[in-house]
Amino acid sequence: MQRSSCIFCRIADGDLPANRVHEDDEIVAFHDLSPQAPTHILVIPRRHIVSAEELTGDDAALAGRLLLVAGGLARSEGIAEGGYRLVTNVGTDGGQSVPHLHLHLLGGRAMGWPPG
Repeated sequence: MQRSSCIFCRIADGDLPANRVHEDDEIVAFHDLSPQAPTHILVIPRRHIVSAEELTGDDAALAGRLLLVAGGLARSEGIAEGGYRLVTNVGTDGGQSVPHLHLHLLGGRAMGWPPG
């Protein structure tokens, strides 16, 4: 997939607007357009990686940074104390709708189990 056809690459590159809450050299985070909780933020790497299935040992630092950024956002959004959920979907059966690695940071309400 080319960057020009990936919606998340286009957001990361600034070609599409998004309500950004974090941005650095490796990671961009923004509010989901179809929130599933009062707080629903997507945390993505700038580099195009289709899903967690494509991560290798060389990506360990990036994967850790994604988690650290998500945790920092949970604190800044005021949902850390009550708890939150981090989700990454992999493939069609896993519910992945955009083929670009992303974490869903969900909070602000109680989460049920098992998820859908």
